[in-house]
Amino acid sequence: MNTYDWLRNLPMVDTESYCHVVEVSFNKGTRKDFFRNTTLHQFEKGELITVEGVSGFDVGEVSLTGEIVRLQLKKRGVKEDNPEMKKVLRYASDRDMDLMRQNKAREPEAVIRSRAIAKQLKLDMKISQVEMQADGRKATFFYIADGRVDFRELIKVYASEFKVKVEMRQIGARQEAGKVGGIGSCGRELCCSTWLTDFKSVNTTMARYQNLSINQTKLSGQCGRLKCCLNYELDTYLDALQHFPNNCDTIQVARGTAYLIKKDIFKDLMWYGLPGSTTQYPLTIDSVRRIKSQNQQGIIPEELETVEVTSNKPKEVEPEFVDVVGQISLRSLEKADRKRRHQQKAKNQRQEARQGSGQQQRQEPRQQQGGAGQQRQPQQRQQGSQKQAQQPQQRRGNQQKGQQGGSNNQPRQNPNNRRQPPQQKKDG
Repeated sequence: MNTYDWLRNLPMVDTESYCHVVEVSFNKGTRKDFFRNTTLHQFEKGELITVEGVSGFDVGEVSLTGEIVRLQLKKRGVKEDNPEMKKVLRYASDRDMDLMRQNKAREPEAVIRSRAIAKQLKLDMKISQVEMQADGRKATFFYIADGRVDFRELIKVYASEFKVKVEMRQIGARQEAGKVGGIGSCGRELCCSTWLTDFKSVNTTMARYQNLSINQTKLSGQCGRLKCCLNYELDTYLDALQHFPNNCDTIQVARGTAYLIKKDIFKDLMWYGLPGSTTQYPLTIDSVRRIKSQNQQGIIPEELETVEVTSNKPKEVEPEFVDVVGQISLRSLEKADRKRRHQQKAKNQRQEARQGSGQQQRQEPRQQQGGAGQQRQPQQRQQGSQKQAQQPQQRRGNQQKGQQGGSNNQPRQNPNNRRQPPQQKKDG
């Protein structure tokens, strides 16, 4: 819903002929209206201004100024000198902004409460959005309904509940999607929330003209209806289909009746299929007309005059592997590498020098210990021979002591344990 002001940089020639009507957007661009600028200020795009409202005032953002507003007025059928057009009051003050924020904070709660009230009254409608006026004296309820709804009682309940003047406005599913916003399947922002204002009817016939599969999931947008973009290229397809014959949905050949599958407007080909076969046969427009004229004369050709379809898309050539090791040289990296090697080499030399001096210091005490050890060896040998001579004498003494101890250590016999001679039995 945003319009590019391509006349913005044009200089102002005459102040009297200058357009004194500005376009103001409300509620983040979901609603726009025209207001007459009776003040002495020249407003710029994006400025917040205070305008006349219903029994009060409202705050909006300037979206268009200058000569392009006249084009928008002509497009929407609004006269520039309309006496009923509301006026711009002033620049939005801090008090106006604070009051607008307080009333805008009431909108989410109002949506929930209004839906509950409509459900209690058993009305077949859905409250989509509630827009509060900046001064809080008026509220606009946007709703969706399939048929006509009698909301006379509902308005009375809303007025007593929210203490505002109530306005009910019916919108469609596409308008609701435009107010909510979102990202489409193409990856871009929704057309209905950015620039599309006129919603034309869309049906599945438009998809058939463009050779699209009738898949409701893929053809539907976020609103649940068919995508509006199906209308964008429809005129181009209709112009291209004028060159194709109309009465060639079926043609007769020797193998049976060939039926039309699709029309390719980019290659001027018509694809046919035969009964009992899943193969699709491409035919040129001239071939189809020739076969159709033969069928009208009662002649049935043997086969379809198919053509070979070649793709003009260039084949992607895989890049060959090239070994680039050693071909890239960076002086800064080489310099840093050379410096690192030099430091490592100097460090290794220092470590080798330290290890050499340490080994020399260890060898000197070992030599001194070796000389003292050689002097001690004869003394140890003499002591060893003396110990060997003493060992036999000790063994003999131990044996003699063992014999004496053996005689003394004999076990004593218990007198009670002595064996008695067997008594002789007396003959009776």
